[in-house]
Amino acid sequence: MAEQAVEVDLLNRDPNNLNDHVKVSFEDVLGEPEGAHSIDCVWKNSYKCFECSKGCCYKFMTFICGIPMALMLGCEFAAITFIHVWTFTPCMRMLAINCGCCQKFFGTLLQCGLAPICETCGLFFSGIVVKNS
Repeated sequence: MAEQAVEVDLLNRDPNNLNDHVKVSFEDVLGEPEGAHSIDCVWKNSYKCFECSKGCCYKFMTFICGIPMALMLGCEFAAITFIHVWTFTPCMRMLAINCGCCQKFFGTLLQCGLAPICETCGLFFSGIVVKNS
């Protein structure tokens, strides 16, 4: 079984919107209310510093940690898959087989033992007539 090479989308790197909650812009963090404005050059340069430092720090951290983290996460998900395929799924199948056997046993026990008693009680009490006077 040959696997097909999958191309990585370099433009849309979060197609499933997994990380929408971490999209942060300058306006989400800093805001000056009316009557408390700094000098325009301070506000403009603060914006540039924020965006530049956010971008540079993120790129630096991904450069240092991105590949090792991807390797670790790949191994982690491989281990999870292995455990599910070779342990959890067979255990659940064994449980389903054993529970099916128990279900048949107790179903037969109820039908043979309890059903006749309930049917007899029903016939016995069905002859009772209540009259309101």
